[in-house]
Amino acid sequence: MTQTDSEVESYPPLFRPKKTLQTTDDIKLDHATFDNSDESNQPTNSKVLEFDSEFDPLPVIDFKSLNNTKLDEACREWGMFRLINHGIPMTLLNQLHTQARQVLSLPFEYKQASFTPPMSYFWGTPGLTPSGVAITRPQNLNWIEGFHVLLSPLPQLLYEDPLLDSFRSILDEYGRHQRRVATTMLEAMAINLQLDPMRTKSYLSPGTGHLRVHRYPRCFDQYSDDVPPQNNDDHHHHQAQPQQHFQARWGIDVHTDSSILSILHQDDVGGLQVYNTSDHQWFNVKPQFDSLIVNLGDMMQAMSDDNYIAAKHRVKVNKHKERISVGCFVLAHEDAVIESSKYKPFTYADFRAEVQQDLKTVGYKIGLPKFRLNNE
Repeated sequence: MTQTDSEVESYPPLFRPKKTLQTTDDIKLDHATFDNSDESNQPTNSKVLEFDSEFDPLPVIDFKSLNNTKLDEACREWGMFRLINHGIPMTLLNQLHTQARQVLSLPFEYKQASFTPPMSYFWGTPGLTPSGVAITRPQNLNWIEGFHVLLSPLPQLLYEDPLLDSFRSILDEYGRHQRRVATTMLEAMAINLQLDPMRTKSYLSPGTGHLRVHRYPRCFDQYSDDVPPQNNDDHHHHQAQPQQHFQARWGIDVHTDSSILSILHQDDVGGLQVYNTSDHQWFNVKPQFDSLIVNLGDMMQAMSDDNYIAAKHRVKVNKHKERISVGCFVLAHEDAVIESSKYKPFTYADFRAEVQQDLKTVGYKIGLPKFRLNNE
């Protein structure tokens, strides 16, 4: 078996080239069943500005010497920034990506059978329950697979397989670094927003959320790495356009995160795109292995009275290369009431329940607009 054959065998069956696609008892669907239309608030201007070797659109924040003014501007104008000098050892980042690639390259059936909470395997959708169970609607298939990893119980988890246990250990170490980075960034943002320190602390979940290890497999569809822009002014109408099925592949569709903030480390392949609300344009985010990408989520936007914005972003797929990324999602405490002049009081549990219901019924996340006060 060639390396390519082995790689393809590790993909979910629906992600394999058609000539190797085989139906199984639990997967009896054809590629043409899926319409990957936008599932959340697609901006109407979809022009994408590409990165080049010199141009990097994102604001750069230096973790070692935090400039609160620059941080504040980045949160207000972009909702996303690049974090440098974060203190996570390069050796750990290299180990993380090497082992993530090894584990994700295991056979698909093995991954499905071997991983349960607190480290769950998922594919085809990033919409998951807190324990990592996929909320699946076939017409919203995303070209993605990965692991949903709960941080708090990770130190107690043990695998007999040395590779899996080593991977668990590396994720645990990486998660501790992310807690440190997240705490520092949130403290700085709270100061900028003049939020009450005790209230801000009460918002944070003790386990500081979870990790997602994502692999975006090679997409063998004809137009996978040159996806044309979509203009969906009314996202309630998702009529499939048969001639566009293979042109509509996304790793993850347009969305905002439900977190307070999310911290991403990505390999050198690229594919992440962010929407800038001032310029009304999409930008490709330049991959830079020694940096982190931080984006604000819905909870931070609500906490800040809309002064900070939850970044709209998406991930395109690639015909020639896989992409690996590892995200840390810092969540609000389940029962902490988030109070804002722009939104009705709500808890993260309320918000999550609404999002899960949206995904099951209409197929996309509505999010904060559901909680916005009527006079806004």
